[in-house]
Amino acid sequence: MTSTIPKPALPDTTSQRQQLRKIIRTQRQQLSAEAQQQAATNLATEVLASDIIALRQHIALYLANDGELDTYPLIQALWQLGKSVYLPVLHPFVAGYLLFVRYDKNTLLYPNKFGIPEPLVACHRLMPVQQLDIIFTPLVAFDAAGNRLGMGGGFYDRTLSQLPPDSHCQVIGLAHNCQQVDAVPGEAWDIPLKQIITPSKHWVFN
Repeated sequence: MTSTIPKPALPDTTSQRQQLRKIIRTQRQQLSAEAQQQAATNLATEVLASDIIALRQHIALYLANDGELDTYPLIQALWQLGKSVYLPVLHPFVAGYLLFVRYDKNTLLYPNKFGIPEPLVACHRLMPVQQLDIIFTPLVAFDAAGNRLGMGGGFYDRTLSQLPPDSHCQVIGLAHNCQQVDAVPGEAWDIPLKQIITPSKHWVFN
């Protein structure tokens, strides 16, 4: 009588994504303060050297958390250019979605339930996602095909799904160089990015 030795189960996509998040988050958290500062400066230089900013006014960014690439030098540069900057805020009435609120030097920030600073929601400072010119998004990992791995909450995926197919809004990921991986395990709801900018390269995908 022969017995069949069962093959070890391959990890499912969810497990692969969780493991990848853990690895990449650890890598970026271990970057020194000096490396983070240099990356932030280089990012601002890389963005301003491109042609994506010149003709666009309403630009959404985020404040760095969990070792993310620091966007504040870029935000300051955009203010100096007279651009309107917006930050994501957890939607107070529709769970899982983001709103975008105008952010300037006088804006007070308060930690949300994840401990991330965000401005208060005020109707006169809201910008509908469809009217933004650029949305710079954070990410945990990306690959050379533009696939993006987020933190797992799906906030950006749900929010960006509101953009019409012919939207003028450009969605651009920002990441450290060390966040590039060979391949991001995909899910059906993932929205690949058409552009990603790191401190050393501006990726444009078809």
